[in-house]
Parts: sequence; structure tokens; C-alpha cells
Amino acid sequence: MRDITDIGEVKRRFLGHLTLEKGMSRNTAMAYSDDVDKLTRYLADSGIAVERATTDDLERFIGTLHDVGIQPRSQARIISGVKGFYKFLRMEGYMDTDPTELLLTPKIGRHLPEVLTVAEIDAMIDCIDMSKAEGQRNRAIIETLYGCGLRVSELVTLRLSQLYIEEHYVIIQGKGNKQRLVPISPVAIEQINLYLEQTRSRQVAKKGSEDILFLNRRGAMLTRQMIFHIIKQLCELAGIRKVISPHTLRHSFATHLLEGGANLRAIQQMLGHESITTTEIYVHIDRTRLRDEILQHHPRNNPSRHQVDQE
Repeated sequence: MRDITDIGEVKRRFLGHLTLEKGMSRNTAMAYSDDVDKLTRYLADSGIAVERATTDDLERFIGTLHDVGIQPRSQARIISGVKGFYKFLRMEGYMDTDPTELLLTPKIGRHLPEVLTVAEIDAMIDCIDMSKAEGQRNRAIIETLYGCGLRVSELVTLRLSQLYIEEHYVIIQGKGNKQRLVPISPVAIEQINLYLEQTRSRQVAKKGSEDILFLNRRGAMLTRQMIFHIIKQLCELAGIRKVISPHTLRHSFATHLLEGGANLRAIQQMLGHESITTTEIYVHIDRTRLRDEILQHHPRNNPSRHQVDQE
């Protein structure tokens, strides 16, 4: 067994191994290589050398894939790539044993919510009737759900005092009354500001709802059912046939960030998830890094990627 001194070179040799010795197409080999990149970034953030990773470490990595809403079929492909990588490392003399031998592949039939494309989210927004009093509010709701990856319960209880517009952050009160800082995209900020100026500032909030951001026409806090109704109606108007819920936008947020190259652990913290197996590997990510992750990798902040998706 020998240490890896240049992980980039090892990954390049692995890519050559897949194409030359395994006969994979360039596209398939690149997909495997991208999956290995996800793993190596995760291990690096956990302070674990690739050649020192144990089965438990790899299971925690897989747990984060599940946490951020990656579909079982995609999980299975990523695990396949990781297994191939560790077989290659053992063949090259970097490993004495293969830590992936006991890894279980998820059942493809397991259900997870659908994921909307950026174009489908845009289509939903285009169907909002901005001539109605609630139009700007509903647009701000969609952009906030998608731009921050919030649970619907977190959205309806979001308070004005939790908004830090200038800093591009919101404080979210999540499960178990745990608070977390979540970066908010410039697009969501713009729509919230318009809602505050055009609608919220003119409303008289009912007692107990004075600090609530999103109110119904009577000045009270919106219900979870109302958010579901808004999203379902917009999907129907946009001709989207997927089975959706407010949680669909949360899964879309996580999936699009991951596909854009965002760090798994950053996504995990933004969603307010703990590892399904242990919390000991949960590391601190500072505010600047969290903000950088969402600004760099969320489709709302990448006009060129947004344009390509629409085409």
C-alpha cells in the first residue's frame, strides 16, 4: 500500500483506464470521473485521505447523496463509479483492501419527489398573473423556495426580522428549533423587495402575524396547504405533468446545485440536514463559503447556463 501524492494524476489515469482498458465511451467515462470528483471533494472536506477511507466513510458519503435528494438511480450510478475507482486504486497498489465491497446499492424502485428543470421553474413563474394583488407575493414565494431550498414550514413562518437583505442571508428556524444561515440569491432578493414595496408594506397584519413575511389577503400567515395550492396551480398552467409539491422545489434546489458542481457538505448545511448515520463528521462551513457555493452554482446566478437550459 502506498500514499497518493497527486490525486489529480491518479484520477487522470483512472479516466484512461476506463476508456482504454474498460472500453467505455468518453461520455460514460467522464460521468464516472465526475462521480469520483464528488467523492474526493467530500473526503477532502472531511479531512480523510482517499486511500484511507473506510466503508463507514463511504456510507456517510452515500448518506449525503440521499439527504440532498439525489434519485436512487443516480445514487446507484455514483456508487458504481466509486466502486470502479477503488478497484483501480487496489490494482495500482494504493489499497490493500477494497472498502467498497460491502457498499449497498439503493433499490431503484424507492420513491423520491420529482425534480423540476430550470426551464420548468421558469414556466411556472411565467404563469403567475402579475396583474393580481397576490402576483408579486407568489413570485417571491417561488423564488424563495427555489433560491433557498426551504421546507414549506420554514417558508410560511419566515419572519421579516430574519431577513438580512444587505448581507444576502436569511436566518431559518428549522426542525427541532435549530437555526441556520442560508444564502439567498439576488433574484430572490429582488422579488422579495418588490413584494415588500408593492404589497406587504400596504397590508395590515393580524395580531401575531406582524413579523411574518408572506401574508394572505386577510393579513394572516399563509398555510402549508395554500403554498401547495399555489404551486400545483402554476404547474397545471405551465403544462407540467410531474407529481409535485412545495418539497419538489427544495429537491430541485439541491439537485441543481450538485449538478452545477456545488460541495455536498455545503448543500447539506444549507438544507439543514444532519447525516443519517452520524453527526460526528459534520464540519463547520463559514458564511463566505456558503454564500460562494450558492452564488457560483445555483442556476439563478448563472445567466449563460440559464439561457442554455431554456434553449
